[in-house]
Amino acid sequence: MYRHLDNLDLPIDLPIGKVVCVGRNYLDHVREMNTKVSEQALLFMKPTTALCHLQQPIKIPAQRGQCHNEVEIAVLIKDRLCNASEETVSGGLWGIGMGLDLTLRDIQSTLKQQGHPWERAKAFDASCPVSGFVPASQIPALQALSFTLSVNNEVRQQGNTKDMIRGIISLIAEISESFTLESGDIVMTGTPSGVAALHHGDNVEASLDGYFLIQTNVVAV
Repeated sequence: MYRHLDNLDLPIDLPIGKVVCVGRNYLDHVREMNTKVSEQALLFMKPTTALCHLQQPIKIPAQRGQCHNEVEIAVLIKDRLCNASEETVSGGLWGIGMGLDLTLRDIQSTLKQQGHPWERAKAFDASCPVSGFVPASQIPALQALSFTLSVNNEVRQQGNTKDMIRGIISLIAEISESFTLESGDIVMTGTPSGVAALHHGDNVEASLDGYFLIQTNVVAV
C-alpha cells in the first residue's frame, strides 16, 4: 500500500492525492521525441492507483508492448494551491523527490496517431513509482538539482532542473491556474532525454544530487 514517505522512509502526514504530470519540459527530450515545445504546459494525470514506492521492484506489464523509463523530479504539495502566485507556491511545497513516469510507448504512439488522450499508456496501475521526499526546507536551490537514472550500471538519463523549459515554481503556479492542487498531490515535472525500454530483470539505480540513491529492479507482470 502506497503512502508518502520522507527521505528517511518515515511516513508523511498528508493524504494520497492525484499525480499531475508534465510533458515536453526538457528541450533535449522534445528533440529526442521529434515533437515541439508546447505554448502552454502539456499536462496529464495519473490516479492514486498509479502510485507505488520506487525502492520496491518496478512492475511493468508483460503483454502490452514496450514500457519506457521517464525519470523526473517529483514535487509533493503541502498546501492547497489555486491560482497561486509563485511566492505562495514556494511556501506550499512539502518536499522534492524522484519518480518514474512509466510509459507504454507502443500504446502511446497509437493513441497519438488517433488523436486520443494518453491515459491508457500512462495511467496504468503502478505506473508512477516515487521515492521518499526531501523536505523543501533542506533544498537551497530548486533550480540547480541534478538527477540520474542508470540501468544495468549504465547511465541512461541525466538531468538538471536548470535545464527545464518551465521551472518548478512557475510550472506549479501555471498548473494551479487550470485546476486546484490539493495537499498530498504530486507534480511530476518532466523528463530529460534517454527514454528507453525496460526489461524483466533490469537493475535500476536512481540518484538525486547527493540527497539519496535508490537501487531496485524490474519485474514483468
